[in-house]
Amino acid sequence: MKTYNLALIPGDGIGVDVTDAAMEVLGAAATGRFAFETTSFPWSCEYYLEHGTMMPEGGIETLRGFDAIYLGAVGWPATVPDSVSLHGLLLPIRKAFNQYANIRPHRLLAGVEGPLKAEGFDILCIRENTEGEYSGAGGRVHEGKDNEVAVETSVFTRAGVERILRFGFEQARARRGHLTSVTKSNAQKYSMVFWDEVTRELSAEYSDVTVSHMHIDAMAAKMVMAPQDLDVVVASNLFGDILTDLGAAIQGGLGFAASANINPDRSAPSMFEPVHGSAPDIAGKNIANPIAAIWSVAQMLEHLGEAEASAAVLAAIEAATARGIGIRPGLNTTQEITAAVIAALEA
Repeated sequence: MKTYNLALIPGDGIGVDVTDAAMEVLGAAATGRFAFETTSFPWSCEYYLEHGTMMPEGGIETLRGFDAIYLGAVGWPATVPDSVSLHGLLLPIRKAFNQYANIRPHRLLAGVEGPLKAEGFDILCIRENTEGEYSGAGGRVHEGKDNEVAVETSVFTRAGVERILRFGFEQARARRGHLTSVTKSNAQKYSMVFWDEVTRELSAEYSDVTVSHMHIDAMAAKMVMAPQDLDVVVASNLFGDILTDLGAAIQGGLGFAASANINPDRSAPSMFEPVHGSAPDIAGKNIANPIAAIWSVAQMLEHLGEAEASAAVLAAIEAATARGIGIRPGLNTTQEITAAVIAALEA
């Protein structure tokens, strides 16, 4: 029986709650199929306040030897600015391990009512995860003065744009054969025109995939008005970040939004996390929805090659929601939802 070594970073707030729930479900899914060993790291905003850094020196190399990384949530803005927590932990991991493909599925689970009339949508958002608008290139001068200047430079490389688009094309080929590339090339005449050009170049290699080009504003409207027309959506770091929160909204809320930070060539571990934040106001109250965290476990299992277990976890989530469990905030406790998913797995 294969054993997987998992690094856990529960993080802050409800990250701890949903990580515990996700690991309970992973334990049930593993029974008779595989084994796993976990090592938990206390890297968080609390760790930052004590040590002055979100993770210790050498933290990246510590994580490198694991098969996968599972992250709960990071952030406690009342004590640590989000810019510090994000750039001190999450982004360094994504970049160091070349996790350039951020995968976020958006569809309604059985029993869940979204805010839209549309129900039959199944969107896979592919977000570029290591460069673009979140490259961290820029700076500030004359701070605090009337002539203060802040410059933030987006960085788009041909290698980076081509690989995320190629990843999107491959996902579209494996699904329903439709890829939508999202830019704002009418306004950003260098980086986004470049992205459009690379998309057209690659489309010649994927004649079996239908390609659409949409501006980010039009795509936001499309996801509300006709989400059922979308299949695979590929976007830059910033645009993908915004669109996937909209995707979470139309699928019923952030409590259902899972994500995977993938290193496609598997030269380093990939990382899996629910999209929602740390929600300090409900931390430790046993009311956080763990479904996004559990769905992220299913993504992790699929990436590790445990397709049967991944499918079983997804089916168990839907069995629970079909019974009306976890379909609305506050309807069930964290533990009740977790228990329902485990019961469906073991049925």
